[in-house]
Amino acid sequence: MPLLNAKVQDVFDEPACEKNRSKDSKARKNGCSKPLIPGAAAGGCAFDGAKIVLQPITDVAHLIHGPLGCEGNSWDNRGSASSGPTLWRTSFTALLTETEVVMGHGERKLFKAIREIKEAYAPPAIFVYSTCVTALIGDDIEAVCKRAAEKFGLPVVPVNAPGFAGSKNLGNKLAGEALLDHVIGSVEPNDVTAYDINIIGEFNLSGEFWLVKPLLDRLGIRVRACIPGDARYLDIASAHRAKASMLVCSTALINLARKMEELWDIPFFEGSFYGITDTSEALRQIAKLLVMQGADPEILERTEALIAEEEAIAWMKLAAYRPRLEGKRVLLNTGGVKSWSVVHALMEVGIEIVGTSVKKSTPEDKERIKQLLKDEKHLFESMAPRELYNMLADGKADIMLSGGRTQFIALKAKTPWLDINQERHHPYAGYDGMVELVRQIDLAIHNPIWMEVREPAPWECQHAVEEELTNTKSENETGYVLQNFVGAVAGSFGKR
Repeated sequence: MPLLNAKVQDVFDEPACEKNRSKDSKARKNGCSKPLIPGAAAGGCAFDGAKIVLQPITDVAHLIHGPLGCEGNSWDNRGSASSGPTLWRTSFTALLTETEVVMGHGERKLFKAIREIKEAYAPPAIFVYSTCVTALIGDDIEAVCKRAAEKFGLPVVPVNAPGFAGSKNLGNKLAGEALLDHVIGSVEPNDVTAYDINIIGEFNLSGEFWLVKPLLDRLGIRVRACIPGDARYLDIASAHRAKASMLVCSTALINLARKMEELWDIPFFEGSFYGITDTSEALRQIAKLLVMQGADPEILERTEALIAEEEAIAWMKLAAYRPRLEGKRVLLNTGGVKSWSVVHALMEVGIEIVGTSVKKSTPEDKERIKQLLKDEKHLFESMAPRELYNMLADGKADIMLSGGRTQFIALKAKTPWLDINQERHHPYAGYDGMVELVRQIDLAIHNPIWMEVREPAPWECQHAVEEELTNTKSENETGYVLQNFVGAVAGSFGKR
């Protein structure tokens, strides 16, 4: 536990974070994480965050040292994709029971589980995750992993991020620390070139990094390690020999990028592959960093030629959608890098942003959004479900882009919705990804189902018809009475 406390304090004191730099030394040690809400740890604890960052390493066996419920909560909860190995999708857990917890047999069972995985699957490495139960009873996974690595002759990496340590974001950073302590730098590659880069914080959701990698291949740039999307253990172990890094999600792994720069002199920048302009700028920045690190300057010219070619193709494809989408209003309820990168991407095709969430965004992210939207009123930290519903029901947005948790708010408000978070089924990165994003928005907004669901329900129509008939009958009866009354009066005057 003292080791975990020291690691947490080190992660909180992050000099690369602008928000942290503005604090005094004591405030920096407290970090920015909010305490967990009892009963709401699912999807938001440190263990979950660590598993999110490391599970996309596809050829590694991920072993959970704890009860079955912990693995069931975190297994396959993101849409990362693999181009090869599938071991990462196999669920491994030590499956501790009450008896083993009480009798103190947890470490023995963990060692046995490591041996069984080694014999049955022969992975290049095994990652062992601590959980709340095993951390509270004092199981020393560091010692067990060290002994198992010596015994079985393969890397066994302890990931000390039990759920009670803090938030999911803290778990992201603790996972980065585990890679720094036990993986990166452990293998020396024999094929180093001046064009090797790392991509950090890219999860290859729905395979979207596969839309970007061919662009880098055409420039002769090799991705030595994409951490963690579609990664291999040996690639990450030799990532310290890359010449430059691009940081995609700073909220998750900024500590990893900064420490790799300090330890191995690998400069990094934060960029995005969402949208045409941002994709082009990311390619330019990568080329510039490589030239600074000794690459031939001619790569700058080749990069500009590639950008000009790809942008022309993308804008030609997007031209068909602009008349249908220009002026449409989007509510973006997400966070992190998407809070500004997707905003910029949509504005490029004439779509209006009526609001964007900045719940998981860094101060740098928020500053970018302010520059893009020119109005802080469009930024919101978080919006209650009732407020989201009222905004959509009042017709203030034509579509909402968010994660699956809020999709039913949009559907209840009879408003189109598109998944933009990790569960999505379409890749949106790069030039082709931008065209696909716009195509999906167009399909969602112009889907004829919305005309149907906004029509009155059959029973509402029946009620309206019955009410109309009742009113008509009442008017007829009233007219008949008046007619008789007038007739009677006229007859009376006639007799006189």
